[in-house]
Formats: sequence, C-alpha cells, structure tokens
Amino acid sequence: MAPPEDRPVPYQPGAISLFFVVKAAIFALAFWIWLLVLAIQGGQVGGWHLFAAAGAITTTLVGVALGVRMALQSNAAERHAEVRKALVEISWNTAFAAHQAEDPDNVLRFPSAVPDDSGGWPTRGDGDRDRRR
Repeated sequence: MAPPEDRPVPYQPGAISLFFVVKAAIFALAFWIWLLVLAIQGGQVGGWHLFAAAGAITTTLVGVALGVRMALQSNAAERHAEVRKALVEISWNTAFAAHQAEDPDNVLRFPSAVPDDSGGWPTRGDGDRDRRR
C-alpha cells in the first residue's frame, strides 16, 4: 500500500466558498473601520452611524456563517473520502479472499436474505419474476 503522502488528495470543496468568506471579511472590516472613524469623530449619532453598525454586524455574521459552512463541507468531504477508501478495501478483501484461500471453509461469506447451502445468493424461481404484477 502507498504511504499517505503518495495518496491523492481527496476532493476538497470550497474554493467558491472561500472567496465569499474572504469577501464578507473584507466588507466587515471596512464597515468596522468606518464605524470606528465615525465614533472617533464624535458628534451626534445619525443615520450613517446606524448604517455602518448594521453593515458591520450583518457582514460579520454572514462571514462567520459562511466560514462554518465551509468548515463543515470540508469535514464532510474528508469523511466521504475515508468511507470510499474503506469500501474499496472491503470490496477488494472480500472479492479476492475466496481466490486466495486454500481452504474455502475459512472464507467469511456475506449473509443472504434466504439461507442457501452454497452461501451465495439464492436463485429465484419462475414464479418470483411476476411478483410485481
């Protein structure tokens, strides 16, 4: 088996999501700086103060929500890659265990819906084909 460094990197979604997270962070930073400048200038609180505060809060929350979504999506992609790898290993081990075994009694067969002496899938009779009708 290849060492983990030589294995291909699993699909990592989120290039577009990363763009939007960074974009939301830049907008949030701009709104927070604008709000800070308005607060330092002093004077009465006006409509621009409220607009800057609302923009800062909204873009910060959007950036956090998009960042969490991107992290969850990346986590799910890694888990999916591990499940696929495990399924491939199981299928290889199962498919070639019977060919490599010297004694066929040592092979663990998958259980079938109906017990069969051969351990394989049960065969259906002609009467079972028209069951849907």
